[in-house]
Amino acid sequence: MLWYHYVFGAVLIVASIIITIIVLMQEGRSQNLSGAIAGGAETFLGKAKARTIEAKLEKMTKWLIVAFFVVVLAAFLIFLFVG
Repeated sequence: MLWYHYVFGAVLIVASIIITIIVLMQEGRSQNLSGAIAGGAETFLGKAKARTIEAKLEKMTKWLIVAFFVVVLAAFLIFLFVG
């Protein structure tokens, strides 16, 4: 195996671990509903802070998945044409 096989493999493993961690850090969609039914005791600022953190995590997840896809596609094309 050539050196770039190891590089692409390491990058994909690290990226998949980071994506997994970020996805697990996000709240579930049903969690917001249970808070509304139970009459959540959060303040307005607490909810706003949580929304911004959630928004950042969602945005980060989208960008990392796009980057992961690009790296996989690049690795495929390089392995196909270069060997």
